[in-house]
Amino acid sequence: MIAPHLLERLIVDGARRWRLRPVHGTCAALVLIGLAAAGPAWEREPPPFTEDKAPLVIAIDLSHSMDAVDLAPTRLERAKQKVRDLMQLRAGSRTGLVVYAGTAHMVVPPTDDPQFMALYLAALDTGMMPRAGKDAAAALALADSLLGRESAAGTVLFITDGFDRAQIPAFAAHARNSQVQVLVLAAGTTQGGPIRTADGRVATDQQGRPVQGKLDLAALKALASDADIPLASLTLDDDDVSWVQRRAVRNMEAAQEKNVEVRWKEAGYVLTIPIALLAAFWFRRGWVVRWLPALLTAFLAQAPRPAVAAPVVPTMASVKTAFLDVFLTPDQQGRWQFEHGDFTVAAAHFENPMWRGWASYRAGDYAGALTAFAGLATPDAFFMMGNCHAQLKDYPRALSAYDNALKGRPRFAQASANRALVAALIEQEKKKKKDDSEQAPDMPPDQIQFDKKDDGGKKGRVDMSRLRQQNAELWMRNLQISPADFLRQKFQVEARQPAPGKVAP
Repeated sequence: MIAPHLLERLIVDGARRWRLRPVHGTCAALVLIGLAAAGPAWEREPPPFTEDKAPLVIAIDLSHSMDAVDLAPTRLERAKQKVRDLMQLRAGSRTGLVVYAGTAHMVVPPTDDPQFMALYLAALDTGMMPRAGKDAAAALALADSLLGRESAAGTVLFITDGFDRAQIPAFAAHARNSQVQVLVLAAGTTQGGPIRTADGRVATDQQGRPVQGKLDLAALKALASDADIPLASLTLDDDDVSWVQRRAVRNMEAAQEKNVEVRWKEAGYVLTIPIALLAAFWFRRGWVVRWLPALLTAFLAQAPRPAVAAPVVPTMASVKTAFLDVFLTPDQQGRWQFEHGDFTVAAAHFENPMWRGWASYRAGDYAGALTAFAGLATPDAFFMMGNCHAQLKDYPRALSAYDNALKGRPRFAQASANRALVAALIEQEKKKKKDDSEQAPDMPPDQIQFDKKDDGGKKGRVDMSRLRQQNAELWMRNLQISPADFLRQKFQVEARQPAPGKVAP
């Protein structure tokens, strides 16, 4: 009853061929999403959070030959710059500092704080060492004791211009029996250079000839060959510090492969590429999923809105805040601000008291940081409370906080170092007060008469209020002990103590 050319148009899906529709793309995307979420894996990987976190202890030679000027400005200053470069390259990794000459001493325990390292690094000079020599073996033993407290295999880097050949067998035995790797960076040139004194002049011998600082390259090469220790030299660019970092990470990874169970590496992220391609078809003309705008509208409607008495025009800041509140927790927002250096805003966002205290401390709000840390009872919190008290010049409370931190963690190297510094400040403060009390006896009023004739034969008068103000200003200037003086006193005390296994004369 219907004409054939009309019947063909009236039949629905009668002879129509199959074609890809939006529902098919959606189903395929859901299948791929399920596979990606299942975490497919076909290769193994080491545990996460270990890459580029290899501990390192740097041992700097502080013998007088390190004042040679063949490496401008001096070998020692060039070595200091390389330590700063390493701290910048190894951001987040723990690095310690040891110095040695005739004796070996710890300067900074392993730390990831470049400012803490720079404070004592700048104070180093060859004149603070109590004995002359090149006792690298003592420095290696001290570095081993510091790295023994670390969870990963570490590396000891020596920056020196020579070596005592008699100590090569000890280094060879260490290389065979220890997981701690030893590297050497040679500081100096084969031509050598004159040695500069502390006042900037050239050191001379009895005949008035300049004293030359030589690079004992033969001894360093003998150490490298006999003890199988990698040897390189200081460079003008960053090739030397990159070489040290690669070696340190490689040594740590090699040790972890022996001791740590290897994990499967999930590769589900690879499926995000076809998922994205399938999702792109949803926006093709005629393929738009009609419920998508409604879903997005309902989702954005869940964003919290501020309660106001009257309608307000939304600003970019309020829109940004509402957007961040949907996708990020307050701690995540605070961490983002912290990483971008806005510590004051970060402290206002953090709910975690430890992170709030850290942000306040970095912002210079030591009182606010102290309030945040006071609610915690961990060794790290006590350590930061001690730092806050020290910044506020409340040294007795700082000492008590460091003691609490050491009770919870006896091997807290940073707390021990800070406690020693604060104890030295307290002792110097007591000494200054004692000296002031002896030199300035109690006087009654602000002005006191004394029997002294001036040029006119009249009695003089001293303004005691002004005198006490001048004494107070002088006392405040001398209160802070410099890092150089602190290290010099520390090295002298340690040099007088007998080494383990020896009896003091």
